[in-house]
Amino acid sequence: MIEEKHDGLWLGQLRRGVADRCVLALLAHREWYGYDLAKALAQARLIAGEGTIYPLLARLRREKLVTTVWRESGEGPPRRYYALTPEGRAELAQFRLQWRQFTSSVESLLYEEGSEPDARFH
Repeated sequence: MIEEKHDGLWLGQLRRGVADRCVLALLAHREWYGYDLAKALAQARLIAGEGTIYPLLARLRREKLVTTVWRESGEGPPRRYYALTPEGRAELAQFRLQWRQFTSSVESLLYEEGSEPDARFH
């Protein structure tokens, strides 16, 4: 579970702001079952738990960035799998460019030229 109090409010806001784009990045490689997406994002400390993923996925579907397909499961009822749409791929490509520019700008302000970033961040 993410300890937002320790990390600070700003970090929680940053996580919430990029979680949907990280879903797009995961879906760029293959289809995912929603629960597995939640586990991957929770392990990466981007979401607190499974309950966070489904509203996010519903919004991405409404925005036509992801699509779904139902697949039979050997472990119970059919499961909904999520895949990236062409619009989702374009959005991810744009985000990757913006993210590089954003992080470059932030790092240039945080660190003096020629100095190494704080080892705590690696």
